[in-house]
Amino acid sequence: MKYKGFEVSDELIDKYVESLEISITEACDLILEEEGKIEPTEETKKAQDVKGERRYEQSAKPRKKAEKVRKVDEVKGRLLAELKTLLEGIGADVTAVKTETEIAFSYEGAEYTFKLTKHRPPKK
Repeated sequence: MKYKGFEVSDELIDKYVESLEISITEACDLILEEEGKIEPTEETKKAQDVKGERRYEQSAKPRKKAEKVRKVDEVKGRLLAELKTLLEGIGADVTAVKTETEIAFSYEGAEYTFKLTKHRPPKK
């Protein structure tokens, strides 16, 4: 097909029209611009300028990290305290108690760990 005095491939035009969903004249302009046969339109120049201005650099100052305040679960703490007294009552040697999560102990020469997990209520 002849467009603005240049020969443009019909197959290439169809490919651009289908893939980019543009008109035939827009496809011809785009093809000729890419081949350097015509000057780019103002829209194409603006799009290229915007692409050139993008900068992906790391900032000089570090990000502020959000300070997360840990909520103390008193129920879990009480349960582990009760479990510790129960284990000591049967003769177990409590070796470690991690904050509201687990308790490690030895009983009759073997090492054991209880891990306490609080499950969330189901979503409605």
